[in-house]
Amino acid sequence: MLSFESDYITGAHPKVLEALCRTNAIPATGYGWDAFSQSAREKIRQACEMPDADVAFLTGGTQTNSTVIAAMLHGTEGVISADSGHIAAHEAGAVEYTGHKVLTVPGTDGKIAAETLDACLSAFWADENSAHMVCPGMVYISHPTEYGTIYSKAELTALREVCTKWNLPLFMDGARLGYALASEASDLTLADIARLCDVFYIGGTKLGALCGEAVVFAPGKMPRNFFGITKQHGALLAKGRLTGVQFDALFTDGLYMEIAREANEKSKRIRDILTSHGIPMAMESHTNQQFPIFTDGQFEALREHVCMSFWEKPDAGHTVARFAACWSTTDADLAELDALLGNMIAVER
Repeated sequence: MLSFESDYITGAHPKVLEALCRTNAIPATGYGWDAFSQSAREKIRQACEMPDADVAFLTGGTQTNSTVIAAMLHGTEGVISADSGHIAAHEAGAVEYTGHKVLTVPGTDGKIAAETLDACLSAFWADENSAHMVCPGMVYISHPTEYGTIYSKAELTALREVCTKWNLPLFMDGARLGYALASEASDLTLADIARLCDVFYIGGTKLGALCGEAVVFAPGKMPRNFFGITKQHGALLAKGRLTGVQFDALFTDGLYMEIAREANEKSKRIRDILTSHGIPMAMESHTNQQFPIFTDGQFEALREHVCMSFWEKPDAGHTVARFAACWSTTDADLAELDALLGNMIAVER
């Protein structure tokens, strides 16, 4: 059965797996203080063009989001997110579980506009009852968004300016960051993101690693005792070498971006295949995810042969699905998808 369900349906990229096997019997100290992790940190700092950045390795995306947000907020503060943001919709209330409210604002194709953010903050501080309300304490964005869309440099710069105006840290969820950086529509670099965000993370789980995310704090922005907070939230590996070895491999010889570029190219071909069979797209995505709109009948017929994610119902008769490409997506997969769609459309006629 074909699977385009997500970008973490297979294990590690062969080069990452080779690095894990090659280093497996080498003794290393625990909790991320090993030589592999230190090497990975240095490579990430170089890629970010930020030699004084603090880099921490955590286990997964939800743990990273909830840990970073809890570490940076005070007790009565919440985090602003787009209404479609991962922390608002798909993390089982993980942020709320730490005692912090997710304050949602309307998004456009998954993105927060600087004007929307500024209006939200202006309205909050103009409210005479604001002292009795959850106070906005930071801003969360995803890049790419949950819809595969990306921020431009101008959009991210504008958000940075609003955050500076209101003295709020800007946190970027980079679970799929490589796909955004490698997008043909992107004008943002990793160095731009490091400069414009207070904290962001480089996703490994969805980009060729078995697990793990690399959190990057701008100089002086890492909360006090973040190591202890990470452990308290269950996001710290005793065998920290696992994430260290993987990120060291991902940031050697451009592997991270190579994986992202190849997946984006496969995703573009998926989009072309879908549209060639008359399947419309819910939105324009230039990353590794595509969001076709099927009739409910098409969706049910195709899912007998293809694993894909249900995304949403735009109306009573249609379903938006998500197709994701990753390092293990093959040309043969795409050819089979093309044939399946051709047969499905022929039967409909």
